[in-house]
Amino acid sequence: MIEDLRTAEPPAPLPAADGLFSVTREGAHLNHGSFGAVPLPVQRAQTRLRTEQELDPDGFFADLPARIAAARTRIAAELGTDPALLTLVSNVTEAAAIALDTIPFAPGDRILVTDHGYGAVTRAVVRKAAETGAEPVVVRVPLGAPDEHPVREAVLAAVDGRTTVAVLDQLTSPTARLVAGPALLAELRERGVTTVVDGAHAPGMLPTPVDPHADFWFGNLHKWAFAPRATGVLAVRPEWAARVRPTALSWEHDKGFPGNVEWRGTCDYTPWLAAPAGFELLRELGRAAVAGHNAALAAYGQRVLAERAGLAPLPATPGVWMRAVRLPAGHGETEPQVRALMAEAWQRLRTRIAVRPWAGGGVLRVSGQLYNRPEEYERLADGLAGLLKA
Repeated sequence: MIEDLRTAEPPAPLPAADGLFSVTREGAHLNHGSFGAVPLPVQRAQTRLRTEQELDPDGFFADLPARIAAARTRIAAELGTDPALLTLVSNVTEAAAIALDTIPFAPGDRILVTDHGYGAVTRAVVRKAAETGAEPVVVRVPLGAPDEHPVREAVLAAVDGRTTVAVLDQLTSPTARLVAGPALLAELRERGVTTVVDGAHAPGMLPTPVDPHADFWFGNLHKWAFAPRATGVLAVRPEWAARVRPTALSWEHDKGFPGNVEWRGTCDYTPWLAAPAGFELLRELGRAAVAGHNAALAAYGQRVLAERAGLAPLPATPGVWMRAVRLPAGHGETEPQVRALMAEAWQRLRTRIAVRPWAGGGVLRVSGQLYNRPEEYERLADGLAGLLKA
């Protein structure tokens, strides 16, 4: 829905969040949605685990499968899902590869994606289609669609008798919009379409991120759930658990899902073991307080970008901690253009932003996190007005 941005006011800082992050104050980091920022208490938890590992590597690795399972159980409780149907992965890119390797495809099958999808996941779909003879179908979702209904209608209109799989974002990365909502997933399931849901931004942000209608759902914990990088999760419906195909065989393979996906030899598992500390911190701060602060801050950022830089605000999903605006025609329409703009925003404005190419004018996304301040968005808006005129 399009909100009246004139009512978007900056929230008061949360006192408990003061000094919680080590993000540099020499610039503004308005792109938490890409790589996150690990709070200091979680950094310290991971450091303790790394120290423990180096004191006795043999003992640490011998106990790891059980400790990973315990961490997974705690994470599953936070996500509201069954730990037996959840596995830890590095990130959603890995999870997408596992899901696509597990699903059987036949020549002529159609795989739906949208033009708002995350690029690496869409590339994985294209490669899988080329390998199997399936056909990727891109659903065009209008940037100005005012709410969830036209998005759902656009996806359903593309479904036909050959459509076997839909790979959809829960919250889109470039445009911060809800696509794979419960209603759409339920309707796709009724039509016999296998659904793969990219929930990269859902953990920590959405109260109940894992949708039980999704055949495969995956998300990152390092964005909004305060976990170290690289920590992601993949959840599957019960009928898929025994069929999941890990990316590599391991000594845990014969024990089945989820351990056969998680074990990958001498990798760094400390991010996974420290991930529950991120959820604990979120609970200590008060999830409602964090959500209210971050959503209000992102909305205010969108407001000042519209008012001071003259950028068109894109429709927003209420409560989401990211907002997007449209750049003028001729700006940010190609990958080289957006890379140049992001580099210039850092070099000249000392501000990190996310911009994705779009025909007719790129899409600029800002995030709201506890360490951000209203004046950072104001400085970006004032500076962008000059950059876009240059």
